Amino acid sequence: MSLTLQSSSSQSTSLEKKVVLITGGAKRVGASISRELHAHGANLMIHYNSSKQAAKALQTELNQQRPDSVSIVQCDLLNVALVPNLVTETTKRFGQLDILINNASTYTSTEVGNINEDNWHDLIGSNLKAPMFLSQAAAIELKKSQGCIVNITDIHVERPKKGYVVYSVAKGGLVTLTKSLAQELSPDIRVNAVAPGPVLWPEDNKEFDEDYLKRVISQTLLKRIGDPTDIAKAVKFLAADAPFITGHVLAVDGGRSINL
Repeated sequence: MSLTLQSSSSQSTSLEKKVVLITGGAKRVGASISRELHAHGANLMIHYNSSKQAAKALQTELNQQRPDSVSIVQCDLLNVALVPNLVTETTKRFGQLDILINNASTYTSTEVGNINEDNWHDLIGSNLKAPMFLSQAAAIELKKSQGCIVNITDIHVERPKKGYVVYSVAKGGLVTLTKSLAQELSPDIRVNAVAPGPVLWPEDNKEFDEDYLKRVISQTLLKRIGDPTDIAKAVKFLAADAPFITGHVLAVDGGRSINL
């Protein structure tokens, strides 16, 4: 076996003409990631499940900036048999796949004593099972393009949040999946993750009131919450500007994870 000693430091980090498949890319942090990568030249296949209106609106917005650069695709990620269709539809539309962003997630509390199999199916399915099977389905195309995968995890993997057992298990598994896939898919495909801190509160969750917000800010070294664009920029960095980084989890949390 021979090893190449040629440095790849000169390889292009531009997203121009790169094709990105992003799950849950129509709303919230996913929409910010979509806009950021698109602004740097990428063509997008934006996945959605039930957010059809938001997906269409974002598609229209971005295609007005650059015609025919964005398509959308619907899929229930809990149905593993349908997941490979996302890769098929992407390559059918754009001819290639360069970057996979496993962003789609569900976030609900699961207190011990009240956990049921539906909780497990939903939280493990969206946060761990779907990224696993979608990454597997995308691997052949990503190998062709020497592409990459970026997963969205959570800073609470290190210090699980009370009352969120199954979610914490799922995101912990996603961190391990990130590192395992970095090994399994090397040297052709890089695999990294971004672990967001306080950026957006979950929708329709009464737990996240003003007192909770103040407590979180007090625990954050920068004494403020972040913005979805902070996550988007980190994803862009790992996807386009970090050719010698793989198997890494990048915390984007204002320093909260070291101050809890």
